[in-house]
Amino acid sequence: MNTDLFFSVSNHTMTVVAVDALYTKPLRTNFLMLGPGPDQGIGRYYMAARAYSSGQGVAFDNTTTTAILEYEGSSTTSPPTMPSLPFYNDTKTVTSFADGLRSLASHDHPVFVPRRVDENLFFTIGLGLINCPGQTCGGPSGSRFAASMNNISFVLPTSFSILQAQQLGKKGVFTTNFPDNPPLQFDYTAQNISNSLSSPVKDTRVKVLKYNTTVQLILQGTNIVAGESHPIHLHGHDFYIVGAGFGNYNSQTDPQKFNLVDPPMRNTVNVPVNGWAAIRFVADNPGAWLMHCHLDVHITWGLAMVFVVNSGPDRLLSLEAPPTDLPLC
Repeated sequence: MNTDLFFSVSNHTMTVVAVDALYTKPLRTNFLMLGPGPDQGIGRYYMAARAYSSGQGVAFDNTTTTAILEYEGSSTTSPPTMPSLPFYNDTKTVTSFADGLRSLASHDHPVFVPRRVDENLFFTIGLGLINCPGQTCGGPSGSRFAASMNNISFVLPTSFSILQAQQLGKKGVFTTNFPDNPPLQFDYTAQNISNSLSSPVKDTRVKVLKYNTTVQLILQGTNIVAGESHPIHLHGHDFYIVGAGFGNYNSQTDPQKFNLVDPPMRNTVNVPVNGWAAIRFVADNPGAWLMHCHLDVHITWGLAMVFVVNSGPDRLLSLEAPPTDLPLC
């Protein structure tokens, strides 16, 4: 799946009560935004979904998929009605839906947003181009497409998994120098960004976090090659989405608008096209955890990185060693 989806049921209003298996305040809506993830009269109704595509000039599947919701007792010959879906690039509607999601923040479902931040990280995310020495590839000017975080295009290890290499102390599988900030600051969302900024470094780098570290991560979209909305998914942890906006993140003014009262808790955040999102989480799950764009083609291009969370102070808070008979992949 390479796009998010608008989803709707004809003549029905839906109520969102949870996202990513976590409860939210009820949100009444005529459509849902699905990531790659009231009573009505008797009758037959189309359920329909089609792509949301935010990248200008980026090809996508512009078909509409449908299924039929049929109530018992309805005529099987009556034609189902078709719902009205947002236009394929309706970013305003997407933003309104995301802004409407809030945690319950109740006695039974409290919110524990980290107020103290130990690690303040800033990752640029977006597309790029890589040269093809000695051959011509299918991208612009004979190059091929790539994607990166902080200009590092992630390369999956081939000999050992990152977790296995960490546990066994294997050298040469990955390095621990993933940058906390972009190697070069520029106008991330400007038009006509210089081609000199479009070539990422292909490598397998991780960011190491001490156990129970509180993390604030700003995910900044870029307009290199083409600005797009990116659904960024983190394995192993849920996080609070405390803020989001368009343009370049402003570290002086934007934190003043953070929602620290009832932000939605998710494991996937949609970074707006040519915009940013701010998340906070506690690194309390030891292991090696991939963070990546949920658009399939982007992860194959390298839009990913790994957080390695160290073990805690005792055995119950530590990752157990792999068994001696662990089968090889």
